[in-house]
Amino acid sequence: MTHHAGHPEPKPLPLTEEDDRTLAARVASGERAAFEQLMRRYNRRLYRLARATLRDDAEAEDALQEAYLAAFRAIPRFRGDASLSTWLSRLVLNECLTRRRRGARRDTIAPMVGLSSIADFERETMDADQNESPDQALMRTELRTLLERKLDALPEAFRIVFVMRCVEEFSVEETAECLGIPEATVRSRHFRARSMLRESLARDIDLAERDVFSFDGERCDRIVLGVLAKSASR
Repeated sequence: MTHHAGHPEPKPLPLTEEDDRTLAARVASGERAAFEQLMRRYNRRLYRLARATLRDDAEAEDALQEAYLAAFRAIPRFRGDASLSTWLSRLVLNECLTRRRRGARRDTIAPMVGLSSIADFERETMDADQNESPDQALMRTELRTLLERKLDALPEAFRIVFVMRCVEEFSVEETAECLGIPEATVRSRHFRARSMLRESLARDIDLAERDVFSFDGERCDRIVLGVLAKSASR
């Protein structure tokens, strides 16, 4: 996925059920332009879902490509019972979970019980002012890196729900449908994920406060020696 700094990818408008069926029919008929339209419309959402599941950029891209190929083969059977977005999300999740199981067997370790995530915690991170200063851009990048690291540390079940609900703004109903869990579970996991993130960030802030304007031994020596040198010359 190509993303140019300073030119955030616009958030796609939601498709209606009729749009879903029309676009799916065009793809099923072999129209390559329609397939490209489908991928560009859902790329960001589905990539984030894959990245949240696999916690690896390259693996997420590979999984998304395989899911698109599976979608291309299966789309003649799409009837619009679920939204196209939900249908594609299920394919991506299936591909990701298959990869994790395969990787677990290959590494002779048990699959992870808790899944971790990625993603931009606040949409402002994506929609930054193009005229921001270099310092502001650096601060945004550092903040996003911190949040992505914190998201990656969340247990799997909470991470996926958080990314779907907060980052890509899936509805509670759509999230429940994609994951095959009750809506009440979506709400409770979303609440718990936010709580865990707040607690984790608060711990980092507490540690940072202790180190603010750090005064290490090298700085101490430099000041003492500087003063001694100046005092000797006076």
